[in-house]
Amino acid sequence: MNTEILGVVLQIVLMVVLAYPLGKYIAKVYKGQKTWSDFMKPIERLIFKVCGINPAEEMNWKQFLKALLILNAFWFVWGMVLLVTQHWLPLNPDGNGPQTPDQAFNTCISFMVNCNLQHYSGESGLTYFTQLFVIMLFQFITAATGMAAMAGIMKSISVKTTKTIGNFWNFLVLSSTRILLPLSLIVGFILIIEGTPMGFDGKMEVTTLEGQEQLVSQGPAAAIVPIKQLGTNGGGYFGVNSSHPLENPTYLSNMVECWSILIIPMAMVFALGFYSNRKKLAYSIFGVMLFAYLAGVGINVYQEMNGNPRIDELGIAQDGGAMEGKEVRLGAAATALWSITTTVTSNGSVNGMHDSTMPLSGLMEMLNMQINTWFGGVGVGWMNYYTFIIIAVFISGLMVGRTPEFLGKKVEAREMKIATVVALLHPFVILVGTALSTYLFAHHPDFVASEGGWLNNPGFHGLSEQLYEFTSCAANNGSGFEGLGDNTYFWNYACGWVLILSRFIPIIGQVAIAGLLAQKKFIPESAGTLKTDTVTFAVMTFAVIFIVAALSFFPVHALSTIAEHFSL
Repeated sequence: MNTEILGVVLQIVLMVVLAYPLGKYIAKVYKGQKTWSDFMKPIERLIFKVCGINPAEEMNWKQFLKALLILNAFWFVWGMVLLVTQHWLPLNPDGNGPQTPDQAFNTCISFMVNCNLQHYSGESGLTYFTQLFVIMLFQFITAATGMAAMAGIMKSISVKTTKTIGNFWNFLVLSSTRILLPLSLIVGFILIIEGTPMGFDGKMEVTTLEGQEQLVSQGPAAAIVPIKQLGTNGGGYFGVNSSHPLENPTYLSNMVECWSILIIPMAMVFALGFYSNRKKLAYSIFGVMLFAYLAGVGINVYQEMNGNPRIDELGIAQDGGAMEGKEVRLGAAATALWSITTTVTSNGSVNGMHDSTMPLSGLMEMLNMQINTWFGGVGVGWMNYYTFIIIAVFISGLMVGRTPEFLGKKVEAREMKIATVVALLHPFVILVGTALSTYLFAHHPDFVASEGGWLNNPGFHGLSEQLYEFTSCAANNGSGFEGLGDNTYFWNYACGWVLILSRFIPIIGQVAIAGLLAQKKFIPESAGTLKTDTVTFAVMTFAVIFIVAALSFFPVHALSTIAEHFSL
């Protein structure tokens, strides 16, 4: 077998095999059962005592959401203040300046909503202080927020009838201390061994092989990179993210980071099964997600390893595949695998430039984010799938002439309306935003321009770059087609508002659906009950997702990625 393909297969097998026991462990943590990490209890009790929180106090879904939103509002103010004053703060050996208010708004919103879109270069746009106390801090908090929201939904599913869905603060702290922190320490130690820097010295002066003096940025990268991946955050410590040789030095570090991106989203699906004692349902959901993921991997690996046909026409060998924008130490297959892994989640990190991938690879990267239900971010990925389960149940119920039910609870008009709004919001903000930016580019370019312009590739690929930017924002992903000059007033504010709408409206809607269903009377299964843990229903859900989510974007892809593919 080709060694590059072998590396891809090995990484996927490791993800799937290790996700199962991790999911079982996560379910035990949220249930409050005994685990090996109980030594963290004194620290957790101290946190609750200092914050005046009673972790045993149950919350209804409205109280749960209120706590979630208040927490995010507080950290938004915190981040804005630190980013615009970072030049006055300590741990700034390179003398980096402050961010402008519009850039700080975009940065703060982006990291607060677990998107980590970056309209700046990490080593020059931030200081060590803000890397640690804004970026790294937010990457823990926002990941734990999504996990806490899913824990609340799992609790609502696991009981027959209840008015409460757990305690948000308890789930938040447990997610950080028992899951994210231990895994981050393990990954961090591996990265340090592989050569990722961990220190607070300023730029290092080195002599290149050509004999030139060069300044190389360093800093506490090994502390930040693990949670960037494990929390499906994705914000690069360095400007070129995980293609940087200090952020991702070797093929082993690449495997570990790629594994880190998907392991918790995969495990959370299994955790649902263990927590609610509905393993067949979890296996069904996992099967649909895994099928979509593997299909994407197959397409992108094939596209990138076979290279660009235009170069073939020139008689130039492409033994390594389409290597533009890729690192030789990693290869085309590993970059293709990463491009799918990072876009089926809300991670957004890159180990090669997506702007340089083949058009059909770009199509798959965007479709993953536009569908936004294949594993997704930690917690919120399954929650997006949950929305489509509600829609699929409702449609299936109408088809068989029976009141729609999900896990013994009637799905009625109120839940269906919320699910519809959540499902349609995603294509709405992406397509409206793209239409607005293309109109302004054509008729009012000065309104959105930065020095040197903001769109380097007009035509099919230029439309793809704009579509990708809004898609990445709406999916809380954060990666980009970097031919787009995005540090402008227009992009900073437009993307910021898309980030806010696309993060909080779905979470509010999904938790509300779970809370409303939890309060309803449990109806025992009968011979006519629609089974939601079967292969048939899994196929039905996949069809609903594809029709509602994917087909909404085919017209714009016909004018961008697909048109570019046929122009090669």
